[in-house]
Amino acid sequence: MIRPCVNIDHMLIISWNVNGLRAVAKHGDFDWIIKEKPDILCLQEVKAEADQLPAEIRDISGYFSYFSHSKGRKGYSGVALYTKIEPEKVEYGMGVDKYDQEGRMVVAYYKDFVLLNVYFPNSGGGPERLKFKLEFYDEFLKFIEKLRNKGYNPPSHKATDGRGIIFCGDVNTAHEEVDLARPKENEKNTGFLPEERAWLDEVVAHGYIDTFRHFYPTKKEAYTYWDMKTRARDRNVGWRIDYFFASQDLLKKITSTKILSSIYGSDHCPISLEGDI
Repeated sequence: MIRPCVNIDHMLIISWNVNGLRAVAKHGDFDWIIKEKPDILCLQEVKAEADQLPAEIRDISGYFSYFSHSKGRKGYSGVALYTKIEPEKVEYGMGVDKYDQEGRMVVAYYKDFVLLNVYFPNSGGGPERLKFKLEFYDEFLKFIEKLRNKGYNPPSHKATDGRGIIFCGDVNTAHEEVDLARPKENEKNTGFLPEERAWLDEVVAHGYIDTFRHFYPTKKEAYTYWDMKTRARDRNVGWRIDYFFASQDLLKKITSTKILSSIYGSDHCPISLEGDI
């Protein structure tokens, strides 16, 4: 369906790991999104191909929609991007088949920035998946640096060429001890391993800002994921593993970011970013 392109100054972007878009839609947990009307909606762990989704979810009125699904496993991984503003260009993945075949990324090129909606790998499942995750991390950082970094000039981290970068999604790692309820108990568990956290240190060192920590540097008990089997959400025993990162040149345009912890329907809650982007 062809929709008119619109220009928006003040923008609301929402990111959410839905842990199965068909289930979320079936149970009515997607309805609040329709009412909220974000300018851009980024979903992760969609677990479906576009043609498996109900028409009213696949093709939301007023939005251009883009989907990437796993090429090897049905009902696994997958991301979706809905946007009121038609991007200048859309890409699926990083151009490396080893990583792109799992359907983990949609890249949307807008006039003044590039938005990357990413479902980063989980390192559970043994050493091979941890290796895959860390390699994905490294390849991803190289990829966004190529987008931003034509005029990269340390230590200012200012892009003199290229575009600003926003990437969001389920990173599957809690960065600091404040980002999970039980850091000591999880020091040797996937999602909080030193090598996983070190990559987020590297992201920050390259001038990408964890927008939530920018606005709330010391806020505790702010989580985006809870284990459903143990009903951890009832006790707020959670992890903050969903992020909006922005290149430093865009930071002055961002006005707020939130964890939407009152929204249910998944083992993750949505997060939002607003700004005059």
